[in-house]
Order: sequence, then C-alpha cells, then structure tokens
Amino acid sequence: MLSKLVIENYALIDHLEMDFSEGFSVITGETGAGKSILLGALSLILGNRGDVSVLLDTSRKCIVEGTFAIKGYHLEDLFREHELDYDDTAILRREILQNGKSRAFINDTPVNLALMKDLGDHLVNIHSQFSVITLNDADFQLAVLDNYSDNIQIIQQYRDNFIHFVQLKKEVEELVRRETLARKDNDYYQFLSDELESVKLQEDEQEIAEKRLDILSHAEEIKTGLLQALEILSLGEHNIADRLSKITNVTNNLSRFHTSLKEISERLRSNQIDLRDIAAGMEKIEQDVEFDPAEINALTTRLDLINHLEKKHNVPDIRGLLTIKEQINGKLLEVTSLEDRILALNKELEQVREHLLKEAEKLSGNRMKVISDLEEKIRQTLIKLGMQDARIKIELMRLKELTPDGMDAVRFLFSANKGIGLSEISRIASGGELSRLMLSIKSLISKKNLLPTIIFDEIDLGVSGEIAGKVGEILKKMGESMQVIAITHLPQIAGKGQSHYWVFKSNESDAARTQLKKLDQKERILEIAKMLSNEKVSDAALKTAKELLGK
Repeated sequence: MLSKLVIENYALIDHLEMDFSEGFSVITGETGAGKSILLGALSLILGNRGDVSVLLDTSRKCIVEGTFAIKGYHLEDLFREHELDYDDTAILRREILQNGKSRAFINDTPVNLALMKDLGDHLVNIHSQFSVITLNDADFQLAVLDNYSDNIQIIQQYRDNFIHFVQLKKEVEELVRRETLARKDNDYYQFLSDELESVKLQEDEQEIAEKRLDILSHAEEIKTGLLQALEILSLGEHNIADRLSKITNVTNNLSRFHTSLKEISERLRSNQIDLRDIAAGMEKIEQDVEFDPAEINALTTRLDLINHLEKKHNVPDIRGLLTIKEQINGKLLEVTSLEDRILALNKELEQVREHLLKEAEKLSGNRMKVISDLEEKIRQTLIKLGMQDARIKIELMRLKELTPDGMDAVRFLFSANKGIGLSEISRIASGGELSRLMLSIKSLISKKNLLPTIIFDEIDLGVSGEIAGKVGEILKKMGESMQVIAITHLPQIAGKGQSHYWVFKSNESDAARTQLKKLDQKERILEIAKMLSNEKVSDAALKTAKELLGK
C-alpha cells in the first residue's frame, strides 16, 4: 500500500508531503484545486513519462517519491530478477531534471522506466473515467475471470511453461533451418570427403616424394659424377686411396727416427679408413640409383594430385589438407547430430505441449465453473448501483491453438436497459454505466486481488443520491482487503471514507499553490457540509454531514 507521498516542484505543487492510511480513504476538493495534479505526480513513480513542462520552477528539478508497504504481495522474485535489494518497504523516486531528462530509482538504485512501470503495475491501479475502456479488452476480461476463479497461480505456472514451449519451438526451427542448409551441401561435402579419403594422405609424404623424384630425375648425372669421383678416389691408376696408403707407410717407417711422425701416421691411417668408407658409400649410392621412368611417372602423378588438392582447398601443405578433411567430416557429422538433436527436442516439445494442454484444460474448467456465479454477482452489484435491468453474459470460446492464456477466448456482453439486446461493452455509450460496471467487477475481485492499492478517480460519474451511498458502501467494503483511495465530488461517498484528505489552493506570494491536508473529524463535517451546500453552509447541511459520517 501507499504509505507516504512526497512531491516537490511539480505543476502547482511547490512541496507536498502526506502519509496515507490503510482501508478506504477519500480525497475531495473544489474543481481545479489540483486533484488531477496529484494523480499526475503519482503516475510518474508508476512509470509514466514526464517532461520539463511539469516543472513549477524551471531552475530546479522535480522530485516525486512514494513509500510503499509491500510485505505479503510476493514481489521478492521481481526484485531478485532485476538484482534489486528487497525490503518490506519499497521507495520509488522519480526526478525530472531541468533539461527535460528524467531519472528513476527503486530503493535508491537507478532503474529504467520500464522496470519502474512493471513494479508500479504491481503496486497501484488507477481507475479513472477514461480507463474503463479496458473493460472491452479481451486480456482484461480474461484476467477478471482468472482472478475470480483463483487461477492466478495456475496461469502463472502455465505461462512459465508456455514460454519454455515457445523457446523450444524456436530452437527446433533454428535447428531445422541449419539442418536443411547442412543437408543441402551434404552431397558436396561427401564428395570432398571421399576424394580426400581415397588419396590416403600421409603427413610427410610430399617432402619424401619430392626428394625421391629429384634423385630419379637426375639419376644419370648422379651415376656419372659418382663414377668420376670413385675413379679419382679409389678406382683409377693413381687414385687417392693408394697414394694415401703409401704416404701412411712412409710416415710409419720414419716414426722410428722421429716420434712425432707416429701420431701423423695414425692420423693418416684413420683418414685412410674414412676414405674407404666414403668410397664404399658412394659406390653403393651409384649402384642403387637407377633411372626408372615408371617410378618417376608414379611420383609425378602423386605430387600433381597433392598439389591439385592443395590449390583446390587453398592450403600450403598436406597438414592443411588433413585439417580440411577433419572439418569436412565434422560438417557431415553435424547433419546426423542435428537430426538427433531435432528428434530429442521434438520429443521434449511434445511432452511440454501435452503438459500445457492439461494445464489449459484445468484453466478452462475453472473458468467455466465460475462464469454463472460471476455473472450473477456482477448483476446483483449493478442492481445495488441503480441498474435494475442490467444484464451481463460472459462467453468462453475454445481456441484451436495454445496461447499465453491457455486455449480460451472470452467476451463480455452487456445490456444496461430492458429491451436492449446484449452487445459488446465497447458499444455502451454512457460513461456512468461503464464506471459502475467497472466498479462492480473490481469490487468482486478485490478480495482475491494481489494488488495493494487501487485509486478511483471520479468513480461517481453519472451517479447521485442513494446510488452514491451504495458506491460508497462498495468502496468501503473493498477497503477491508486493500487500500482504496477515491477522488470524489459526492458527500455520500466522502462520508464512507475512513480517512479524508482535502485538496485546496493557497495563494503564496500572489501565486496559486496546490496543497493537501488530512482532515480531522470536525474538519470533515465542515467539508462534507460544504459539499452539500450551495454557497452558505446551513445547519441542515451540518446535520446531514454528521449523519453521513455516522455521528
């Protein structure tokens, strides 16, 4: 409930600070005193937009702050969802700056306007003569039916499941799209995979093949060169090996006379062994190298194939081709993986759908059960409000598809007068009839409503006398289960309030300022008496005011 309201520098309000009570309160005041200004200021902290035009003094900002008692209204999840600190008291503050920009705060935490409106919708409902148009809104009508049938928790659970259902459908649609695209290219990828698989690539084979081809391509040159070298080294008449052997023998013989020659002789012998090994190796290479046209052709063909694949896939080597092969096989596996995922999600989707259908059936059943009772209760309330011939019919129609509200559509049909057929509420012309119908509906759901506060702005439109007293009784009854604030011009309604606030204009420094005062008992009697009188308050008016207040 709204426990305190502070307004600074808004329209005709310089500074206003007021505590509000539980139960049923009334606000009265002369036309033009500023009752609508109060609602305008309050609407700022309920998420409505504002601009620099609301500033009384353009040199300073406007501040509107409301303190709400929210314990027991199950708002913890809303605060947690938006990472706000929850407390049993919530302070909503709105600032309109001199440059026209605005700031919003919840418990001193900056928030966006959408969040402030979301919370505001859970705290206060303002009912004005212009808001009755919502009576013809299908969502509102269904909400009325769900509220009266105690479907609130069921519908919330259903909507959570429906959101999951919609998300699953979107996920399946996206996977099907991806699977369709993947399958479209599947044949091409399979061809590429088969092509790379058939080549049986080895990571280092290209380098080995290129080296082997280089040898074979120069076989004759290699053999000729090696034979020439061997001729000099070991095969010719004056070859190096023989000469080195003779030198070795000479140094070895002379070492008897000079010890240093022994070391030289050993080194020469070691070189002699190395030369024999070198000659043997060269001889083996010469014998192994043979010009082989068939092998050259095979290697050339293999390397051409590898080079073709490297160019085709734009990679520099076989390692790149092997990576491409893994990627292509991954794309081929993706089709199978997507198919499996789609099958699994479709199965889950069907399970969720079956659960939703059961919940929708339960919602429909609960709605159908209370329609007759709700129709009769609304009719009886309308009779109390002077609409003896009013009739209302609630039609529940079955839909073919699941919606966020189940599988029902609802339509309220209404007739205010005898002999006039039932029709949609939008065709009703009388604002007073609309107001009384809305009051009847809201009074019936108020005990079950989780909303802390409802404000009625001129609910007395088109009513007077005894009917006004009935309206007051209904509002007072609603005040037993929630905070009800009514702005009224009728003394019969004002007399029913448990608390009475008076809006008036005062002239300060030759400027009109709107102010709000909570009246005590004596002041209430005088204010209601003024509402009953034309110009001068008579003794009869004072007496009637006391009677209206039960004094």
